Amino acid sequence: MKTQSTQQEILLITNSKFASRQWIERDETPQSKNLTEREKLEDACWNGVLRTMLPEIFGSEENGKFLALWQIREANSFLDLELGEYPQPINKEYSLNPYIFIDSLLLN
Repeated sequence: MKTQSTQQEILLITNSKFASRQWIERDETPQSKNLTEREKLEDACWNGVLRTMLPEIFGSEENGKFLALWQIREANSFLDLELGEYPQPINKEYSLNPYIFIDSLLLN
C-alpha cells in the first residue's frame, strides 16, 4: 500500500518589497554583508526564517507533519522552494514553477 506524504512548493518573487525586507540573520559574518538581496533572502530561507516570514502557511502543518526545506531553485524573477517530509521528485503537472510545468504542457 502506498503511503501519503505531504509536499509543498512556494514561489518567492524576488523583485518585490517582500523580498527586499531586512530578514534576521542568525549568524552574521563579514561575507554575508556583501550578499545581494536575493542571496540574503535565500540564506534566510536556509537558516529557518521561512516560518517567521510566512506564518500563515506554516501555522497548521497538515496532520502535525513537519515540512523541511529540501531545495531552492533560482529563476530570473523568483525562488522556488521545495518543502516536504522527505525529498521526492515534484509532479510536473502540479508544480507552481512555470519552467517545470510548461514542459509537461507542451508534451500534451
